[in-house]
Amino acid sequence: MPEQRPTLESTLKSRDTEEFIDIHFYRPIGYRWALFFNKLGVTPNQITVLSIFIGIASGVCFYFDELSIRILGVFLLIWANSYDSADGQLARMTGQKSELGRILDGVCGALWFISIYISLILNLFPIWEGYILVLVLFAGFCHGMQARMADYYRNIHLLFLKGKKGSELDNSKEVWIRYKSKNWRKEPVEKIFELNYFDYTRQQEKMTPRFQKMIKEIHKKYAGKAPEWFCREFREKSLPLMKYTNMLSFNLRAIVLSISVLSGFPWVYFVFELTVMNILLAYMVWKHENICKELTEHL
Repeated sequence: MPEQRPTLESTLKSRDTEEFIDIHFYRPIGYRWALFFNKLGVTPNQITVLSIFIGIASGVCFYFDELSIRILGVFLLIWANSYDSADGQLARMTGQKSELGRILDGVCGALWFISIYISLILNLFPIWEGYILVLVLFAGFCHGMQARMADYYRNIHLLFLKGKKGSELDNSKEVWIRYKSKNWRKEPVEKIFELNYFDYTRQQEKMTPRFQKMIKEIHKKYAGKAPEWFCREFREKSLPLMKYTNMLSFNLRAIVLSISVLSGFPWVYFVFELTVMNILLAYMVWKHENICKELTEHL
């Protein structure tokens, strides 16, 4: 009997956390890439590495003023993101999830945008001089914070929707234990990744004090496993926030970046990053913390 091919639906994290553009564009493309790479025996981590190189090449294209090269940059960014979708879909399709894959996936997008930001600094520096450096560095800092919190809230939602196996939520204490367990001589790359990931999770926890309090109450009263009534109530309240986590991730950012770069006004993207995206982040954090406060009182 021939082996049944996994469905597209089986490769999604959840309908709750998927964005419209992802469901109708990136996930179908990523699914086909995943099937193709699976036949070739390519692993999810190898796809992630490929996406890193393509994404960095995209950034380099934005240094040039020629419209054709910038259009190529936009195309490469879309291609890189389709691979970023494919690596996770292949991992879920084949069960090849790994700690390194989770870390690489987070590093992936960061390297794309570091390349993009450096290229735009170099392009705009002759006119803006030091001002563009300040603008881009500040925008880059805010970008990192926005993406970090969007990832955290998405995984919190998945935790109460699918349980620990369906979420990639980590805490800094567990990451620190993993970091300490690795050897600098035998596993230097993994050691560096874990150290960076420790700081990543610790920053997430610092921005979510009420969620941390709620989790402590769950561990105290229910040995870490929230009751069904609580999971249903949390999902219902958290679901409307998922659209903000998606806005703060890739698609909206990539659309505004592409429009501003192709129109010849790349600095508009950085202003958008510092205004609209930060307002979305502030609202999302405020709302989520209030949800956690309310549900903690129910506990």
